Amino acid sequence: MKKIGLLIAALILVGLGYLAGARQGLPAKGGASAPPAGSEERKIAFYRNPMDPSIHSDHPAKDSMGMDFIPVYTDEVEAPASSVEGRAAVVIPADRRQLLGVRSEPLIRAPLSRAIRTVGRIVPDERLLHHVHTKYDGFIEHVYVDFIGKYVKRGEPLLSIYSPDLYATQQEYLLALKAVRELGGNEGDAALRSKALVDAVRQRLLLWDIRPEEIATLEKEGVARRDVDLYSDESGYVLAKVALHGMRVTPADALFDIADLSRVWVLADVYEADLPAVRLGMSATVETASAPGRKLRGPVTFISPTVEASTRTTKVRVEIANPSGGLKPDMFADVTLEVDLGSALVVPESAIIDAGARKLAFVDLGEGRYEPREVTLGERADAGFVVLSGLAAGEKVVVAANFLIDSESSLKAAVQSMKSATPSPR
Repeated sequence: MKKIGLLIAALILVGLGYLAGARQGLPAKGGASAPPAGSEERKIAFYRNPMDPSIHSDHPAKDSMGMDFIPVYTDEVEAPASSVEGRAAVVIPADRRQLLGVRSEPLIRAPLSRAIRTVGRIVPDERLLHHVHTKYDGFIEHVYVDFIGKYVKRGEPLLSIYSPDLYATQQEYLLALKAVRELGGNEGDAALRSKALVDAVRQRLLLWDIRPEEIATLEKEGVARRDVDLYSDESGYVLAKVALHGMRVTPADALFDIADLSRVWVLADVYEADLPAVRLGMSATVETASAPGRKLRGPVTFISPTVEASTRTTKVRVEIANPSGGLKPDMFADVTLEVDLGSALVVPESAIIDAGARKLAFVDLGEGRYEPREVTLGERADAGFVVLSGLAAGEKVVVAANFLIDSESSLKAAVQSMKSATPSPR
């Protein structure tokens, strides 16, 4: 495979050589071409077979297929040694640099940021979700809130209920209250016990969520009510309802789920690779299909301690204010987490060559000289990758045509490794 790769690189370089010759108006055949007018004279060290770099010649020649041997110049052979195994430093003349479109950029330290883009689902804020129960057994007489999605206000009646226990307790309260009134200002044991009974029964009614104004009405009218109303403790939308007319209920039954949607949660799915960059309190932007272009901001308030096995993602919670009610439960949203990476040295992504187990970049040393470097990269940023080692601020790296330079560097390293062998003259 390595030999095949070298042969392919050789074909590319041969083609570029022919193209360069055509642009300069030079002959494409007939041995080595003369350097263009006005350029510095380059000395030829030897000639090599275009298909097999191990075959050399000290004079122009052709291979078995009729292809000209490629001249190897002394400045290419005497280029600085490279510290990267399998790569060699290369020297490229100005005319070839222009033909290849080689371009370099300097490395600088700058403030960096990164955007993690993902998707999420809107859910109610669990702290603003209320389950409505009774605290006594009974039977539903009438349902005032009779459909899911209805908005209810705090203190609004939800249903009326008949409870034998509650009805008996009302009568007990009226009897105890009557005894206190009949005893008047008597300070005897009977009066004290009657007052204690009134207080105990009143407390029981309060614990059953009978409101003080209802107890006052009971005292004023002196008649126990057969059914009483159950009221909402909070304002919000009814998200679930099981209450039906005539239904028997117990304290274990959740009759309504009421959610205040003035603030909602967005549960975003973040992949494992992005988790190290996610922090509590970092800013997030949320956008929905129902309001394209409208970006809502909120902080990250929770990072799940577990990873979902099926998707390999972790839930990250973003809190968003929703005063207009535009964000509705179970909507999908596009979420962007904004990561501040601080100040660091960054290399453009186009300058990095992925060589499998290592990452390479070519440093522009000036005057057409390019040196390969093995680099260690950190987090990915919008402008590229954070450099941990291998490059320094102020150095220029190749950001265009670096793959062609890499091919020539690989080929040259192969030629140099074979220089110790005896050339095969043709």
